[in-house]
Amino acid sequence: MLENRSFDHMLGFLYPNKSGPGGQAFEGLTGSESNNDSTGKPVTVFQIDASGAGAYFMPGADPGEGYANTNVQLFGTGSEPNPPTPTMTGFVTSFAAAIPFDQRSGRSVESGTTPASIMGVFPPTALPVLSGLARGFAVCDHWYSSVPTETFPNRAFACASTSQGHMNDATSSFTVPSIFGLMTTHGVSWKIYGYDAEPLTRANFPDTMDAPEANFGKFADFQTDAAAGQLPAYSFLEPSWGSTGNSQHPNYDVALGESFILEVYQAVRNGPGWASTLLIITYDEHGGCYDHVPPPGGATPPDSTIGEFGFDFTRFGVRVPAVLVSPLISAGTIHRVPLGSTPLDHTSVLKTIETRWGLPALTARDAAAPDLGGVLTLTTPRTDDPLAGVSAPTSTGPNPAAGEVSHLLSAQAQLVSDLQVPLNRLTSAPLLPNQSTPADYANYIAARTDTWKTARAEGDAPIGAGPNPTS
Repeated sequence: MLENRSFDHMLGFLYPNKSGPGGQAFEGLTGSESNNDSTGKPVTVFQIDASGAGAYFMPGADPGEGYANTNVQLFGTGSEPNPPTPTMTGFVTSFAAAIPFDQRSGRSVESGTTPASIMGVFPPTALPVLSGLARGFAVCDHWYSSVPTETFPNRAFACASTSQGHMNDATSSFTVPSIFGLMTTHGVSWKIYGYDAEPLTRANFPDTMDAPEANFGKFADFQTDAAAGQLPAYSFLEPSWGSTGNSQHPNYDVALGESFILEVYQAVRNGPGWASTLLIITYDEHGGCYDHVPPPGGATPPDSTIGEFGFDFTRFGVRVPAVLVSPLISAGTIHRVPLGSTPLDHTSVLKTIETRWGLPALTARDAAAPDLGGVLTLTTPRTDDPLAGVSAPTSTGPNPAAGEVSHLLSAQAQLVSDLQVPLNRLTSAPLLPNQSTPADYANYIAARTDTWKTARAEGDAPIGAGPNPTS
């Protein structure tokens, strides 16, 4: 699960004329879609020239995300109208406000960025890895983020099928059972892999906090496990969270994310478990990037929790890229559920796990979600490689955000600082308020996490404070 890109922004031109292989319908772009700017002038979508300096840092600034900004992009106003019928016409005006806000906040803005930049779309040639996998296996053109807001609520839905009513990133720690605790209870293996650091997701849920060290690793461990045929039943992979990392969060380097996706695919494909593996590549939310498809209503609220800002959890979030990879998938598949049924969202991953291993649902949302098993239509695994000879692109031009402490790196540092250990173990430890650079934050996260691990192993830190995964 990568960061903050919409379907149109990454895959809108995957197939021309809204038609896929064999005449399959494809909900892509025609090239005529537009949004009006503040003067009422239409701004049309355009294909990003990947050869230009700074192309892989598009849209050039961090667009507005969160509930209010998403409302502006969907409805043209920060509050949800009644009825909440999205027009998808507020992306340019929202980005026009995001650019000066980023500048005033000390965030980077790529030179030449304008409100029209938000209508830039990567053509397939610019993203040969993601597009190659989407064409070579299956693309889901109606996969929605679970809630119309930012990162942590959507990642909570992806792991626990609820955000407990939370609709912004102020809350990153949840108190409900996750899919990981559920699998533990039922004897099904799992592992969370950070990229080059401790996984952020570990600190999000009590049952992951309480899990043993064997349930966590880094990407090098994933590569080793894949090569040895020792991947668990469910692997959850994170990108690197820094501003020079591979998460693809705007306005970081999209090309590095392409390299990451390629490495993941190669690790799985070259391992002995390839024939029985489903690789799911998706994004937590749209991050303010343009998409033309109105998110549907009819979502099942996960529980009875009253949502922040009056949100009732009956609307899905904006469409995000989703690519399904397996040798049991026919090339050129466009996978979607029947019209009028509950669409695919992040909880479809949970439903697929629950269906495969006979597990109960975590909440009403994943109970109502469709699973992904229907995409596996072949009985004999394919042996071809759609990415044979394909290499990841390389960005040109300086990374405008290179010196910034990213939002998620900062959030992870805060989560780590809340790990419970006695003060006598912190007498010489670094202090969070004293950190200022990305390297400072990375070192702090590593040192503070190691202190907690040691204290826990020696019986000097709380264990087992989380709720029972079956409760």
